[in-house]
Amino acid sequence: MRPEPVFSIPTRVYWEDTDAGGVVYHAQYLAFLERARTEWLRARGYGQDILRGGQAHGGLDLVFAVRAMRIDFRKPARLDDALDVSVALRECRRASLVVVQTIDRDGTRLLDAEVRVAALGASDFLPRAIPAPLYEVLKSLEATQVF
Repeated sequence: MRPEPVFSIPTRVYWEDTDAGGVVYHAQYLAFLERARTEWLRARGYGQDILRGGQAHGGLDLVFAVRAMRIDFRKPARLDDALDVSVALRECRRASLVVVQTIDRDGTRLLDAEVRVAALGASDFLPRAIPAPLYEVLKSLEATQVF
């Protein structure tokens, strides 16, 4: 059975996320998106401790770094909004990913993003291939049609 390609987490907007008018500050959306990608990997058994840890300790010595991002801000989120932040994998290559993400509020799309992520060694920050076990998991999640 093929796993569900879309993952989402609920996120609440707090004072710290907003400007003086109670509207989410544009840079805070990056944090919401990052958190969702992190939890998406954790839900598949690849939390930060496993990804970053050295191989001697059962880790992969791997970090994912954002290389490029395209964001379409459609509507603002506001103080105390309950948001749904989603992740889907569009493409998995040997050393990079293309992830599409959305932020919705009550079924209304607030933001679309396409995120290009590079795989790097955690110890040297040099490009590297995604280790085979993780690559196989990710490749199985590639969605041909997302959002």
